[in-house]
Amino acid sequence: MTAERIPRFFLYGEPPREVADRFLHLESIDDRTRPANWNIRPHAHTNLTHAFFVRDGGGRMFADATILPFEAPCLLIVPSNVVHGFQYRAGAEGSVVTISDLYLQDLLRREAEFRTLFACPRALPHKPDQFDRSLQELSRELSWTAPGHASAVEALLISMLVSAVRLIHEAVVLEQPHGAAAALVARFREAVEANYRTNTQVECFAQSLGVSAKRLRAACLRAAGTTPLRIIQDRLLVEAKRLMLYSNMTVAETAYYLGFDDPAYFTRFFARGCGASPRSFRKSPPA
Repeated sequence: MTAERIPRFFLYGEPPREVADRFLHLESIDDRTRPANWNIRPHAHTNLTHAFFVRDGGGRMFADATILPFEAPCLLIVPSNVVHGFQYRAGAEGSVVTISDLYLQDLLRREAEFRTLFACPRALPHKPDQFDRSLQELSRELSWTAPGHASAVEALLISMLVSAVRLIHEAVVLEQPHGAAAALVARFREAVEANYRTNTQVECFAQSLGVSAKRLRAACLRAAGTTPLRIIQDRLLVEAKRLMLYSNMTVAETAYYLGFDDPAYFTRFFARGCGASPRSFRKSPPA
């Protein structure tokens, strides 16, 4: 039997296809959620990041092995490659902004503060009507090609991202570390994301980043409060949890897929990180 892996879509329900460099899409939450009876099954997107502006209603967002309850008005962030799904209360209203990773990376290079917003899945409450006008104007700009169209779209998008980042600071949800250590750790995390299935050696990552393993360790301890090896292992563990929760791959298939030579070692690795064996975790996922 062929193992069923986590579904990957372009937009939800659409087969994967190439994403344009500056792809930006806006639609109503209702468009795909109502036909699915307000339940969106777990899936992922390879090169697309979502921001859900929930105007009315509430529900639960499943992001990897985490469950995030939410109540309107709120903003839900889902970075690319995160396995996510939703259980909305019937009648929920709002908008979904989808942006390509290449476009987002361009914005991140110009405004480093945005990295905080997209560091992980999150649910951020905000003031009623805070984003409504910007979303209405963005919808209008995306539907025509008047002079200055591209600049107007980007200006509205950046304005909303700035407001979202300020929500984080106002709520003291996350303090972003600054300086050279944070920049190095950000580069390291990007390298881990691209290679965690094929490389778990800290020394190899350090060499590819042009620094010593000692310097990489010091940067991780300072900016992330953990070691480079733990960052690599945590990424492996996240993917292992995804596969246990959202695929029918066996423990052995999951082990080999993630680059482990020995399924028994993978089982011990998983149990140390989760406090339960892969099979137990699959039978009794976190509530």
